[in-house]
Amino acid sequence: MSKITLKGSPVNTIGELPKVGDTIKDFELTKGDLSKATLSDFKGSKLVLNIFPSLDTSTCAASVRRFNKEAAELNNVKVLCISKDLPFAQGRFCGAEGIDNVVTLSDYATGKFGKDYGVEIIDSPLVALHSRAVIVADENGKVLYTEQVPEIVDEPNYEAALGALK
Repeated sequence: MSKITLKGSPVNTIGELPKVGDTIKDFELTKGDLSKATLSDFKGSKLVLNIFPSLDTSTCAASVRRFNKEAAELNNVKVLCISKDLPFAQGRFCGAEGIDNVVTLSDYATGKFGKDYGVEIIDSPLVALHSRAVIVADENGKVLYTEQVPEIVDEPNYEAALGALK
């Protein structure tokens, strides 16, 4: 269990992020067209998993905007923005913002991703949503970097996450 905060108040997650050197777990998430996406769909690409509670918050939206901007400059890297937002809401946000360099994926249907990756929040007003975290993996799914952002309203360390890709 990770102990994080929401505006200074304690929040707990269901588990821990994968460790550097681990292989990331397979997943099945929902794409904007309601089809399924799995880890194998991104085989051969380096991955940045930008995980967050909801696009309807300013910090989450800022992280998607920033990773979208950075992703345009990266070779063989897919940025997956993962939340429990409905795929329709994710699509509406990306369309309105002109975001097209990241892949939005939803864990709304089962919540299994949040449990498997240890990011599901188990208490607080954000119960059942995902915590703010970043996982970076190489082309073979080996974890290169993880960050469980300690304060949910703070943005992740973009430089450290992107630096792990080099």
